Amino acid sequence: MSEEVARVEDFVFEPKVTLISRPNFLDQGASAVTGFPEFTDSDEDSEKLVEFGGRVCYLSYGKGRKTNKEYIENLLKSGHGSVLEHANFSFCFEGVSRSLTHELVRHRAGFAFSQLSQRYVDEEIHPIVVPPMFQRVQELSDSTIDTEVKQICEGILNSFATACETSKTAYANIRDGLIALFDHPEDPLAMKDLAQTDRRKAGRGTARSVLPNAQETKIVVTANARSWRHFIEMRGSEHADAEIRTLAIEVLKILAQEAPNLFGDYTLVQLPDGSFAAQTQYRKV
Repeated sequence: MSEEVARVEDFVFEPKVTLISRPNFLDQGASAVTGFPEFTDSDEDSEKLVEFGGRVCYLSYGKGRKTNKEYIENLLKSGHGSVLEHANFSFCFEGVSRSLTHELVRHRAGFAFSQLSQRYVDEEIHPIVVPPMFQRVQELSDSTIDTEVKQICEGILNSFATACETSKTAYANIRDGLIALFDHPEDPLAMKDLAQTDRRKAGRGTARSVLPNAQETKIVVTANARSWRHFIEMRGSEHADAEIRTLAIEVLKILAQEAPNLFGDYTLVQLPDGSFAAQTQYRKV
């Protein structure tokens, strides 16, 4: 992208994934039910919770499949995924596009979402998320010696940057113009009875219609372990969109550390473009 069109601070190139909540298992409560001071060898609360839920079904405390890893692996192998629904994890995703969250919120079962409001928060301050394909085009433009290929790449990149800049300028102009009309003494749009906060919301809510899907957003997402596995399988697949696949891989890396017995069966496979996809032998748990 040419320096005249694009400034680095106006763009974000990768998501920021932060774990903000995990299960809290009460050992004392479990002992009161099972009669065992310790019924599992796991130190991870999420893994304890899943094993406890499963063992209650059959009153199998201290019986068979002695380790937590063995127990959970049998659940995954058998497809008994309902027990995994007891363990919830919450993330805050930043540096993701509205395009990505349009896909993300399709995951309804077991999920909860709280997303940045474009009506309350002024969108002029937020950057544009650069899709991975544009990043690859930029790398090709920088490395190629083929004049025609370089020209095509620069045309693509400048078109993207110009479109984003134009939309954000239009957003600011529409927002400011509407607020000026709302505040006009003659009240031409009949808005005088609205509070100032509601006027700003109306202006931003209308102006956002011209913003691109590449607009950066933030979203808090909570889901249980079974639902996160489904998300990783669907969005971490090689067939998924590149941006949300990158996000899914980052989520997997964190969850595999948090609960290796619940998510350690996944492997990362490098694709021809250098990115990664997630695979597991225990699908659709």
